[in-house]
Amino acid sequence: MWVAGKERPGGSEVLPIEDPATGEVFAHCHAASASDVDQAMQLAQEAYRSGVWSRMPAQSRADILDKIASLLTDALPLLIPLEVRQTGRAIREMNAQVPSLVRWFKYYAALLRTEERSVLPTMGKLHNWTDRVPLGVVVQITPFNHPLLIAVKKLAPALAAGNSVVLKPSELTPVTSLLMGRILKEAGVPDGVFSVLPGYGATTGKALVGHPFAKKVDVTGGTAAGRAIGAIVGGNLARYTAELGGKAPLVVFKEADVDAAVNGIAFGAFIASGQTCVAATRIIVEETILDVMVDKLVSKANSIRQRMGSPSNPESMMGPLISARQLRNVDELVTDAISSGQGTALTGGERLQHQSALDGTDFSKGYFYPPTVIASTSGDSILKTRLWREEAFGPVVVVTSFSTEARAVELANDSEFGLGAAIWTKDLAQAFRVSEQIEAGIVWVNTHHRNDPSSPWGGGKTSSGVGSENGIEAYHAYTSTKSTIINYASTDEALETEDWFRESAGSVRYG
Repeated sequence: MWVAGKERPGGSEVLPIEDPATGEVFAHCHAASASDVDQAMQLAQEAYRSGVWSRMPAQSRADILDKIASLLTDALPLLIPLEVRQTGRAIREMNAQVPSLVRWFKYYAALLRTEERSVLPTMGKLHNWTDRVPLGVVVQITPFNHPLLIAVKKLAPALAAGNSVVLKPSELTPVTSLLMGRILKEAGVPDGVFSVLPGYGATTGKALVGHPFAKKVDVTGGTAAGRAIGAIVGGNLARYTAELGGKAPLVVFKEADVDAAVNGIAFGAFIASGQTCVAATRIIVEETILDVMVDKLVSKANSIRQRMGSPSNPESMMGPLISARQLRNVDELVTDAISSGQGTALTGGERLQHQSALDGTDFSKGYFYPPTVIASTSGDSILKTRLWREEAFGPVVVVTSFSTEARAVELANDSEFGLGAAIWTKDLAQAFRVSEQIEAGIVWVNTHHRNDPSSPWGGGKTSSGVGSENGIEAYHAYTSTKSTIINYASTDEALETEDWFRESAGSVRYG
């Protein structure tokens, strides 16, 4: 574990860290017990109350955030290969994603340097201003699919605000989050302000989110887990942010450039092997271009499949799923759609077990699943499947069609989830019109997966979460508002107006 500025052993339980491309356990990690959690939370609370970070001048915190960005850049040659190995993500993805994370620390450093405070028009001779002050100790729970990205999205605003942070990474991918401890310490983050406690959700996670010192819990994960955590957090009256499930629609109108839309679908659906909360999993295409769209999409999926190989190979287009369990989940949903007679696989649809044509990787040793396109067997039968409703979290899309704009919106909103959505059209008026009607926290037009530190990222429906990440909203969510009111009236004026219980009669103030 990383606790209060140093590596420490955890409880007796040890986590095996598996390479999902080979099934090999390449590392082990100590899991935090309930007593480990309590000790780390105590140290975090002590650090917070000491003021060493929480009351450090904002400009000084900004300098340290910038230093973190610099050290993170220096550590990329170490972090990227580890991120590839523990997630199975293709190195070409990680080479693009991980270097971008420095933007979050730089953005919140800049926010601290330019933050203004309000002076309020209070009645009388009173000077009233507001400050944003830290909450205290905050708990962050991160998933396996983007270990560093999601940790950094949460860490940067929480640290900028002056909080102490205790992070629990996924038990499947804790390695790079632990290494962030060294980077933050070297940058000047005081001991106790940042700790990393690996472990299972049922033990480590439960102890963290229910701890009385936790003033806020920020989680990214599945909807069921998010609801369970929210119930615990609510019992403590702590603050809560949750980025949960998704079943993102991608609507393609006849006005779109078909080739550009196919590229957008492939990126939105198959990046990270489809293991993203905003993955484009429901492809909704105007009838007049359906056949050509499907043909091109299947061709693109087959091209990706032919270039799958070892995640460490820069030529590999896509890696495996994270675990045997995740592979079973994806396979179950696809099999259910096909065996029910309501869906048919146009390409893909079953686990890869042969050798890679790209580099000879033995797919049978890992958890490789190909890009898969599922369509209705007849009519709109695919809409009756679990695959249309449930989050597969794999490289699987379902395709259906529409004849009117109203039907396109209806299909896009036909989900309990509302995290991300995309529209492809060259008609600007149509883009505005449809985007306003889609029930999602993020709507992209002619693009997908865009993610910037300044742009809010959160769900539009309950099953996709509560609150949002990124932007000034995330910073504010890690603070509370403090109002200070100073009476600057003279002593004579105060004696005249402030003696409520004087013996002579007369009017008195209120407020």
